[in-house]
Amino acid sequence: MAGRTREQAFRPWAVDVLLGVGVTVIVSIVISANEGGRHGPERVAYLWAVGLGALMLARRRYPVLVLAVTVLGLFAYYAVGYPAIGLAVPVAAALFSAAEYGRLVAAVSAAVVVTVVSVVFRLAEGQDFAFVVGYELAGHVLLMGAAIALGDSVRSRRAAQADARRIAELTAARYQQEAQTRIQHERMAVARDLHDSLGHTVSVIALHADVAREALGRDEDAARSALELIRSAAGRSMVDLRRTVTLLRSPDDERRTVVSLANLDAVTQAAGAAGFDVDVRVDLDPDVPGPVEAAAFRIVQEAITNVVRHSAGSRVDIRVRQDEHRLTLSVIDSGADAELEAPKAGTGQPGTGRPGIGHGIAGMRERAESLGGRLTADPVPGGFAVHAELPLVGSA
Repeated sequence: MAGRTREQAFRPWAVDVLLGVGVTVIVSIVISANEGGRHGPERVAYLWAVGLGALMLARRRYPVLVLAVTVLGLFAYYAVGYPAIGLAVPVAAALFSAAEYGRLVAAVSAAVVVTVVSVVFRLAEGQDFAFVVGYELAGHVLLMGAAIALGDSVRSRRAAQADARRIAELTAARYQQEAQTRIQHERMAVARDLHDSLGHTVSVIALHADVAREALGRDEDAARSALELIRSAAGRSMVDLRRTVTLLRSPDDERRTVVSLANLDAVTQAAGAAGFDVDVRVDLDPDVPGPVEAAAFRIVQEAITNVVRHSAGSRVDIRVRQDEHRLTLSVIDSGADAELEAPKAGTGQPGTGRPGIGHGIAGMRERAESLGGRLTADPVPGGFAVHAELPLVGSA
C-alpha cells in the first residue's frame, strides 16, 4: 500500500518533468535554426528555453501564474531580438496546463493577447500582411486552440472519473448499509423466533414438571400425562430450533418450514393442559401472505405463554379473522380484575406479575410493526387482552 501511494505521488511529477524537458528541447531546436532576429542563438537564448521548460514544474499549483510568466517571457525574448521561435510552440504547454486545471478563461485570454500582440508588432515592423495573417496566423491559432481543447478534455475526463469513483463509493456504502440493515433485521427475527418458541416451551415444561412432581406417589396417571406433555413440548422445541439453525446456515433455502395458524393446536394444548378453557375461532382465506400468518402465529404463541405464566383465570378466547385489507387477532384471558393489576395502559408493564416481564410484549409489538401493523396489550375488565392488526397489502 505504501509503495502504491509513493508511485501515485510520483507520477504527476514525472509527467511535469517530461513536459518541461519536451518544451526545453523543442524550443532549443527552433532557436538553433537561427531564423530571423537581431542576434544569433547565444547561450542566454537557450536559458529562455530552459526557463520555459522549468515553469512546467509549477503548472499544477500555479497554472495561471505559469501562463502569465510564459507569455511575458515570450515577449521579453522577442524584445531582446533572439532568433524567432514561433508563437504557439512556446506557450502551448502553458495553455494546456491552464485549461487542464479549469482556468479556461485565462487560457483563451492569453492566447488572444499573444496572437494580437504578435500580429500587431510584426505588421508594425513591415512584415508582409499576407504572410503574417494569411499564412502563419491560422497555424498558430489552430495549435493554441488544440492545446486548450486538449487540456479541457483532460480536465473533463478527470472530473468524470472522479464523479464515477464517488458514485461507486457511495453505492458501495449504500449496499453495505443495506446489508447491515438486513443482517440486523434477520438477527431480530431469529431472536424473536427463539424467544417465542423456547419461551413457550420452557413455560410448558416448568408447569407440567410441577404437576408431575406433585403427582408422584399419589397419581401415577397424572404424572405420566405431565411427563408426556413435557416430552412432546421438548420435541416441538427441537424442531423449531433445528429450523432456526437451518435458516441461519442457509438463509436462501426456500424449503424451510413456515409456522402456520393451522398449527395453533400445539400452542393451545399447553393452555388446555394448564387448566384453561380455550376457545379458538379462526376465519382465514387460504391466500394469507406467509409473513403475516407467521407473525400472527408467533403473537398468539407468546400471548398464550404469558397467559400460562401469569394469568390466574380459567378461560382464554382466541379470535383470528381476515378481511380485504388486514388480519386481526385477539387473545383475551379471564384473569384477575384489571383494577387490581393496574398496569400502564398499552405497555403491558405489570403491576403484580402481569405480562410485560422480559421481551414478550415488545417482541409481539415489533412483529406487528415490522409488517406495518400495530399491537396493543392492555388490561380489560376481568382479564387481559392482546389485540393486533396486520395489513395484508405489501406483506407477500
